[in-house]
Amino acid sequence: MRTAVIFLSVILVMCLLAPFSVSQQPSPPEWGLGIDHPQEDEDEPFIVNNRGTVIIRFFVYNDELLPITIDLAYEVPFEGEFDGPESETIGAGDNKTFSLTIVGIEVGDFSAETTEEFSITGTLVARGSVPQPIPDSREGVGELQIPTIHSLSATLSEPVGPMNSGSEMTLILEVKNLGNVVDRVGSVEVSDNCPLLTTDKGLDSLTTKDISIGAQIQASLIVTASQSHPQRNCDIEVTVSSNGATNSGGSEMSEDNVRVSVEPPPTNQEDQES
Repeated sequence: MRTAVIFLSVILVMCLLAPFSVSQQPSPPEWGLGIDHPQEDEDEPFIVNNRGTVIIRFFVYNDELLPITIDLAYEVPFEGEFDGPESETIGAGDNKTFSLTIVGIEVGDFSAETTEEFSITGTLVARGSVPQPIPDSREGVGELQIPTIHSLSATLSEPVGPMNSGSEMTLILEVKNLGNVVDRVGSVEVSDNCPLLTTDKGLDSLTTKDISIGAQIQASLIVTASQSHPQRNCDIEVTVSSNGATNSGGSEMSEDNVRVSVEPPPTNQEDQES
């Protein structure tokens, strides 16, 4: 009888200690995949540069007791192309870092600061030399962000012919927004190489108008040759700056130039006869 009581007591103690023993067992070693996010913040996007390229660094760690072989797959947005490792072996207790290069994104085709998700998937295919029969995958995700592109294109119309001394000519300056954000002209500078030519009228209105993406605005440049202007070819150059780029701490300029021929005024027929 005493033996039976002792036996039952041992069984009871083992039952009470069993959950405690199980809960104290360490987690089995495993492997994983992670992305080196900007500023170590998972919510911070990777900014694509103006050439449509971005490099993403990621890592695979292996805390297991055997080396592992991982197949890697990628999904990238904005119709970009990618270059990254396809399969890698990571030694037991090792950690390897890799680079995924994304290129070919036409940043001008997307509005500024547009974000879309990319993903990197690692699939365990072998432990040591033994193929892995059951799929075991890890995924890392992040976001790509389109940069803000400020780009204005200035085009000055060609003169229809020569102008006479003492006369005026009108040239049309067109400014087109080739960027991916609404912009406006920040400043306009006009220069020429003829001291007796005036070219500083008519373009101030450009600085008061917003230019939508892909749109253009125009203004008239009045060119005046003084009465005493000699016969000469005059080069006129116009330079415009992006207001958005300036406000962002950058500088984006566009320029165009034309040549205007100045000739003496025509001689009156009566003066010729006299």
